[in-house]
Amino acid sequence: MAIIINIDIMLAKRKMSVTELSERVGITISNISILKNGKAKAVRLTTLDAICKALDCQPGDILEYKDLNEEE
Repeated sequence: MAIIINIDIMLAKRKMSVTELSERVGITISNISILKNGKAKAVRLTTLDAICKALDCQPGDILEYKDLNEEE
């Protein structure tokens, strides 16, 4: 199983840069990149809330569950 983080998709839909998102959310560009690249082990709900506000989206637009054991 895996939780996929789709920040890059939402950034593209909103035509927003990682730098702009970082400024709006109040976390570093490197931390946004860690989330974006799926390297994060956890996400604070306050951070998720701030990202959703900045991108005008729902948590389900950013987070996706995928069962890696299922054949596609």
